[in-house]
Amino acid sequence: MLVNLVPEFLAALAAPDPLEAYQRYLDEHRPVLAAYWHNYVLDLDSPHAAEVTRRALTAERRDLRALLDEVLEAARPTAINLAWALKRMLNLAAEFEGGAGELRQKMLEEAQRIADEDVAINQRMARNGAVLIDDGDTLIHHCNTGALATVDWGTALGVVRMAHEQGKRLHVLVDETRPRLQGSRLTAWELEQYGIPYDIISDNAAGYFLRSGQVQKAFFGGDRMAANGDVANKIGTYMLALAAHDNDVPAYSVVPTSTIDLSLAHGGLIPIEERDPQEVLNLRVGRQAASPKGAHARNPAFDVTPHRLLTAIVTENGVVYPPFGVNLAKVVRGEQPNS
Repeated sequence: MLVNLVPEFLAALAAPDPLEAYQRYLDEHRPVLAAYWHNYVLDLDSPHAAEVTRRALTAERRDLRALLDEVLEAARPTAINLAWALKRMLNLAAEFEGGAGELRQKMLEEAQRIADEDVAINQRMARNGAVLIDDGDTLIHHCNTGALATVDWGTALGVVRMAHEQGKRLHVLVDETRPRLQGSRLTAWELEQYGIPYDIISDNAAGYFLRSGQVQKAFFGGDRMAANGDVANKIGTYMLALAAHDNDVPAYSVVPTSTIDLSLAHGGLIPIEERDPQEVLNLRVGRQAASPKGAHARNPAFDVTPHRLLTAIVTENGVVYPPFGVNLAKVVRGEQPNS
């Protein structure tokens, strides 16, 4: 599955510094790597992985935890799913009593279990969210949240795909999602594969389509959600949610419960990753650079959408409506939220 869906991952594994390549790659495919990274580092056929495994099996467990916390969690300070999967794997290792070979097998099995659970969770979210979509709807979707971004199926785009497979006629306006263009490069490609009609739009055109009544709903994912429902997601989500709210268009964030961080009271506590300014400055129009030589840029990778702008939050345990502070805690516990 990984080879078919995200061939760039193979290039990251073959890079001289796979951790550096991994950090770049995470910007587009972060949830899938939460499951598959562990398979890679424990694959003794890879020289890079063999070295990581050697260090893992010879280090004190507290030193290994510090190493992984520093290198892997620091590679993704905003998104929580990588840290969630990492802690799950480390807890297994900390409680295991046995030899290195047995530990390796147990961790491989746990990584596969995470991957399988991710697919099932995504499909449950998709079924929960598809009921929110009506036949004939035009939707705006931001960034990429489909099978290319997860182990399979997807979060927000998985909802769209499920509605389509249920026979609903849809049209999707795909935010190009600057500066990395995950919408135009990835989401549009996925929609092509599913046979779902779409148009790519510039991010700053979303307000026009919302105000002119051409959009019925807005969907996006989430990289970390605070206990009150504030959600950090790909940069530009906040502007989309503001425009949707101002025009009475429902806006939905689709997240697994592993993305909900109940330890954070509000979104202001979520760290925001700022990426290489060259991602902004490298834009070219034809052969001409779009920015003057020597220009400076800022490049936050995420923004925080306040919960007041969300109509509802779709999870694998149900669709969550306000008050989010009460209902999010319920779905994290596996309970049904209040409607």
